[in-house]
Amino acid sequence: MKILISALLFALLIPVSGYSQSNWEAGIRIWNNVAADVTIPIAKRPRLHAAAYFGNDFGLGGYFDWLFGLSDGPEGLKFYPGVGPEIYFGNDLDIGIAGNFGVEYSFDFPLTVAFDWRPGFMLTDSFRWYDGNLGITARFRFGEGTRIVAK
Repeated sequence: MKILISALLFALLIPVSGYSQSNWEAGIRIWNNVAADVTIPIAKRPRLHAAAYFGNDFGLGGYFDWLFGLSDGPEGLKFYPGVGPEIYFGNDLDIGIAGNFGVEYSFDFPLTVAFDWRPGFMLTDSFRWYDGNLGITARFRFGEGTRIVAK
């Protein structure tokens, strides 16, 4: 929990104007569970991707994503691999590490839609593998950063 809070505070203290390649975004993620989803640009391509899960158990996830444009694809289309900690508060406290693999499209108006998969390992439950965290996300973009295009 201290690591997640430290990462969030670190990301909030970094000045992001002028060199951010993405925007602050906030929205909702649905499929296997419902989550509030936020992305915070950190530098030219990486970003902090945070989620608060509401389902069988309340959970928090913080992922470090790298954004990449697709060559010969639409300008708003990007894919992102990432990794980060997850904490679930249910009958027991479950702490895990998860990947975050997705594709997203940013429209010309302030909307980004995404599809992603967040598989991982629960470290506090006998190193249990889980792979069912699929989601479709709609996020509102705040401000206008530069677009990510393939080089």
